[in-house]
Amino acid sequence: MSYCQNVLEYVIRRNPHEPEFLQAVTEVLSSLEYVTSVHTEYENIGILERFVEPERQIIFRVPWMSDNGNVNVNRGFRVQFNSAIGPYKGGLRFHPSVNVGIMKFLAFEQILKNSLTGLSIGGGKGGSDFDPKGKSDNEVMRFCQSFMTELYRHVGGDMDVPAGDIGVGAREIGFLYGQYKRIRNVYEGVLTGKGIAYGGSLGRTEATGYGLVYFLEEMLKERNTDVKGKKVVISGSGNVAIYAAKKIYELGGTVVAMSDSNGYIFNKNGVDLDSLQVGKEIERKRISQCFAGGSGTDYIENCNDIWSVKCDIALPSATENEIDGKSAEMLAGNGCIAVAEGANMPCTPEAVKIFMENNVIFGPAKAANAGGVATSALEMQQNSMRTSWTFEEVDARLKQIMQNIYKKSSEAAKKYGCAGNLLAGADIAGFLKVADAMIAQGIV
Repeated sequence: MSYCQNVLEYVIRRNPHEPEFLQAVTEVLSSLEYVTSVHTEYENIGILERFVEPERQIIFRVPWMSDNGNVNVNRGFRVQFNSAIGPYKGGLRFHPSVNVGIMKFLAFEQILKNSLTGLSIGGGKGGSDFDPKGKSDNEVMRFCQSFMTELYRHVGGDMDVPAGDIGVGAREIGFLYGQYKRIRNVYEGVLTGKGIAYGGSLGRTEATGYGLVYFLEEMLKERNTDVKGKKVVISGSGNVAIYAAKKIYELGGTVVAMSDSNGYIFNKNGVDLDSLQVGKEIERKRISQCFAGGSGTDYIENCNDIWSVKCDIALPSATENEIDGKSAEMLAGNGCIAVAEGANMPCTPEAVKIFMENNVIFGPAKAANAGGVATSALEMQQNSMRTSWTFEEVDARLKQIMQNIYKKSSEAAKKYGCAGNLLAGADIAGFLKVADAMIAQGIV
């Protein structure tokens, strides 16, 4: 049995009730088979055993009072997975599905994603099973203040710098930052995704979506083509999906379908992005309510059916495991030439296998959606220097980072005998940098 297989069995024994984490580790260790067969010294120093075990897992109680005077108790999490190349960096997610297994999966992926950016940031993730949907601003504020009253002990500008994720937007970041500053009496870049007025970076809102399309452009160059004239399907309708769609339109493509958790919209001539953005970002409507009758846009219940829409490019940007084997077969059968992941691990292993067998170019999340954390790291740099860059400066740096991520992933795949496999290439390139740092720092 190989070193990677031994470590995988070890992880399965220790984490039997964490399917998302096991899925992520299985995928990464499969890629690292190409590396450990060359670097046999890794086994002697237990590099993989250390790599798959978080440095620290924090679980805490979050009590808060609703507007009607009832006391509620949620559970808070922060998984600080690996700090070999820099302070922990990764988002906070507020959603009922949050548990320690999902946090570990996201933090583990974050190690490789952050490494690929070329910036000095380690991997972490956190959040709570609190659901901000349907809550008043005051309820969200009270929850965020209670959450930060514990979290502040474990974060800091040179220690751990969280950002937003699902359920944590500008409102939540503001409340969290205010409480941190109140308790610590310091003004530092402890959170990213902040408002421009108090240390945020221009371009952060657009970053993940724009970065996804910048990475897609590099993928398409391998087929001697580009976005212009292509029909694109994007799942989701949050920041990632909306700004990916905006960049697709700028480059001459057409977004024919988008979704939320209830269903999806379809317009053969292209989704009206302005109406969608107003409905989702300002009016906080469901996607079915964003378009008037007679607009040429149809609404279809069941968001999973969006992958039956014929397209050239698919950008899954909603949630994990949204594209299964059946959906992947439909995409490949309908002539899809490229899939790039805007969400974290939205394609199942079976789906990825089908894409590769059908010559569909596949861009994994840890590479393709790294634009958000890359721009968060740029926000950290601006905070440290007490300065701010223009949108154009940030966007240019973001584009260069995404191009470099593609180059690193592609070159690593070629070097280790799996040319064209961007998933393995991204895993390998991200891992090697972290492994070198871990070895240099001794057995810690």
